[in-house]
Amino acid sequence: MALLRNEFRQSSRRARQQRIRLLLSLGTIALTVALASPMRQGVGGVLVETYAVLARPLWPGPTQFEWVREAEEVANMERLIFLEKENRRIKELIGLPSAIPRGSGLKAPVIGRSPAVWWRQLTLGRGSRHGIRVGHGVVAPGGLIGRITAVTMNTAQVTLITDPTSRIGVLVTRTNHHGLLSGLGSGRPVLRFLTENPRTIPGDVVVTSSASTLVPGGIPVGVVQNVDRNRAPSPEAVVQPSAPIDAIEWAEVLLQGLPEAAP
Repeated sequence: MALLRNEFRQSSRRARQQRIRLLLSLGTIALTVALASPMRQGVGGVLVETYAVLARPLWPGPTQFEWVREAEEVANMERLIFLEKENRRIKELIGLPSAIPRGSGLKAPVIGRSPAVWWRQLTLGRGSRHGIRVGHGVVAPGGLIGRITAVTMNTAQVTLITDPTSRIGVLVTRTNHHGLLSGLGSGRPVLRFLTENPRTIPGDVVVTSSASTLVPGGIPVGVVQNVDRNRAPSPEAVVQPSAPIDAIEWAEVLLQGLPEAAP
């Protein structure tokens, strides 16, 4: 990043020096033309007009806009690096692990899905001979989609987070409030909070809780769509899953983080 900034500054400095030299040359030419004009009383006007015509190619154009765009990209990269460092620091402070440990996942194709249980289950084309066991978490692009609940030699059944029997401990990242994510048999599960005033609002991000014994903590789950604060004994929130559960063709089985008590 430092090298990129230095190269950008050097190229910008060279470009400015070239522009200054060219403008001085054009100014000299414009002055010569103006002084040679028979209308000496209009020398000032001729000078301005001539200089404007000759300097027109140096007005802001594609090159200048490219410099501005490169400067913005450098600034954005610096902000991104800063935010990534802050994210890692905050995770270390609160003891939140990385969402998915590298090298811990097994890719598996979705080979079976019935319309009758579309929001409840799906079948993967990998099984026990590939290292999959009951209890393993399953993710897809976007976040958690469910857990392995049955395994054969070459297939595995996934119970989705939208299944009515699914219960996953989750955390709202903005407020640090915990709750239980439960399926309803439709496209959006419900988050039942453990406190009476969770201060959750639409747009809050939901991840798996590090206190959960079922799946690793910190895995994205979804985004809060709306909150019902009048529910008893505590408020509830409808969550839009971050993974496209209705259109999954490949998934990833998390081969780590399996509870010791799992069969």
